[in-house]
Amino acid sequence: MCTLDGCGSHADMPPIFISATDRRAFLAGLGTLPIAAVLADPVLAQAAAAKVTPVSIKTVMGKTAKGVIAKPAQLPAPAIVLIHEWWGLNDQIKAVAADLADKGYIAIAIDLFGKDEPATTADEAKAQMAALNTEDATDAVASWVYYARDLPDATDKVGTVGWCFGGAWSLNASIAAPVNATVIYYGNVTRTVSQLENLSGPVLGHFGTLDQSINKEMVEGFEKNMAAAGKADSLTVYWYDADHAFANPTGSRYDAADAATAWQRTLDFYSANLT
Repeated sequence: MCTLDGCGSHADMPPIFISATDRRAFLAGLGTLPIAAVLADPVLAQAAAAKVTPVSIKTVMGKTAKGVIAKPAQLPAPAIVLIHEWWGLNDQIKAVAADLADKGYIAIAIDLFGKDEPATTADEAKAQMAALNTEDATDAVASWVYYARDLPDATDKVGTVGWCFGGAWSLNASIAAPVNATVIYYGNVTRTVSQLENLSGPVLGHFGTLDQSINKEMVEGFEKNMAAAGKADSLTVYWYDADHAFANPTGSRYDAADAATAWQRTLDFYSANLT
């Protein structure tokens, strides 16, 4: 299940049909598929993930942070920092980075856990999340934002996006460093007014009405504090008749229609604020 701690089981994945012809074309680099179809198929996700390049940086505090980067054909381009679910930096997140690069962005998927392999069970995911040092993670996300902005082939625009655990850290990154567009997928948004006053760009949030953890009470508190911080006009919240992790095609709570709508809204938000 999914809780405030993160997203739960990969079991009971809803069926997404991919024809043999489409699958072969994608693997051969001759065809395109909707990102949801790629993420739902481990072989296709692995193939898309292979398009990214490992990258590491020294953080402001002098620590080493690792991730992957994918660049578009046309440069310079705005950059987007992607933050993973509680599983860690897996092929699905790398595949999303590759997809964003195809859409014209420099995509940097970061690894806040620093593991050689992502977690594959809820117990592993919960343990690595519990071991996370908040100060180090804040240092890392801020440093990645600065890195993205300073890339020679980047514009001066940077966005963030994260899912569940990563949704909370997408917001944290934008509080810690100047960001032009922040996207939160069902992440913990309990923040103080003084923290939210540090935001420098607009925020887009996707939330599910059936979510028992990231619920209406929490999001309404977030909206109230954003207003108190003078940020009411920079916040857009969308509700979906769906549960937590509704945008993850590898999970049992996936909702194809709402996930597609949320993704298009995310792309429109980036187009309006990063390009």
